[in-house]
Amino acid sequence: MNWKQALKDYEHYLKIERGLAQNSVENYVLDIQKLIQFLHQNNVTESPIHISKMHVQQFIYEIAKIVNPRSQARIISGLKSFFNYLVFEDYREDNPMELIESPKIGRKLPDTLSEEEINALIKAIDLSKPEGERNRAIIETLYGCGLRVSELITLKISDLYFDEDFIKVTGKGNKQRFVPISSINKKYITIYRNEIRIHLNIQKGFEDTLFLNRRGRQLTRAMIFTIVKQLAEKIGLKKTISPHTFRHSFATHLLENGADLRAIQQMLGHESITTTEVYMHVDRSHLSDVLHQYHPRK
Repeated sequence: MNWKQALKDYEHYLKIERGLAQNSVENYVLDIQKLIQFLHQNNVTESPIHISKMHVQQFIYEIAKIVNPRSQARIISGLKSFFNYLVFEDYREDNPMELIESPKIGRKLPDTLSEEEINALIKAIDLSKPEGERNRAIIETLYGCGLRVSELITLKISDLYFDEDFIKVTGKGNKQRFVPISSINKKYITIYRNEIRIHLNIQKGFEDTLFLNRRGRQLTRAMIFTIVKQLAEKIGLKKTISPHTFRHSFATHLLENGADLRAIQQMLGHESITTTEVYMHVDRSHLSDVLHQYHPRK
């Protein structure tokens, strides 16, 4: 088995068996390609089945000189996954990454927006333009439902269960969950559908896609980033924000107002509660309030 074939098989495994999103698959593949490039530059001809621990360790040593610890940790994790796959498929007997440890990195706390900042961003949307109503519905949905940008752009009209106050969201690995939606969020989506979307020349295959561009096709991730960036510039916001910032703000504001961590985990679609627990560190004053409210010796 050569590197090209191994990489192709691994990519297929990530897509079909692990059900990873295309972005995740591309990142895994990119890490393996970096190793392949290093081996080629150093005239190492061993196949993925016979590559030694020494060569892999040398690659990690060299990559550590040019990337930050977080990127280094991600590359190590990706390589471990690749060689674990080869072991699982009986191509190798051992994982050459086994004894390689990831660098210690602190957990990065997510950036959040205050309620006032979110209201200012929404107020800055120009509703005189056709895309204005759409953009308001988009921001309200990002913040109101805590969606990832990939979940937002693939949201379908058939996913809207407004009578039950829920929407169906397709997350990572095509896993579906139901997320509650507020009356104000439903209001702005309905306005967009009835007053703007209905007049678009919708292209074949996008009839059920909720948020569309002017050409009647699905919006891209880049377009959502652009919308958010332009709004931030318009109000002179000093923070560097992205669509994901609204998701972080959704979780943080729920926690600050007394929501249960398990409930937030379900709404965000996190597999592990430890992923959700990062929001416990965003506002420590909330923890103090909980102690003084509930502890018998307050």
